[in-house]
Amino acid sequence: QVQLVESGGGLVQTGGSLRLSCAASGMGISTNRMGWYRQAPGKQRELVARITSGGDTYYGDFAKGRFIISSDDVKNMIYLQMNSLKPDDTGVYFCSTTFMSRVYWGQGTQVTVSS
Repeated sequence: QVQLVESGGGLVQTGGSLRLSCAASGMGISTNRMGWYRQAPGKQRELVARITSGGDTYYGDFAKGRFIISSDDVKNMIYLQMNSLKPDDTGVYFCSTTFMSRVYWGQGTQVTVSS
């Protein structure tokens, strides 16, 4: 059974940084595309960044130049380094993957950026 568990969220001031982690089990991240999504109150869930099994990365426009997605195949984890955080970055951040044609989501971790 695939499980994704996020951690690392919290309260940070504008301009601060946070590093989110996602621990995967039941599947290997080295052979699957992994992604970070976020959902702000009253808004739709949106893609933040994703990383392919080959290490290629893609970022949402708002994340370019500020966020970095990375992976550790040995630990079976992915990370999201978030820098220069803004109040608009506030939301619940989710880890996600598609495995055997099924989409899996973690429970999410709350990120709150104060102004």
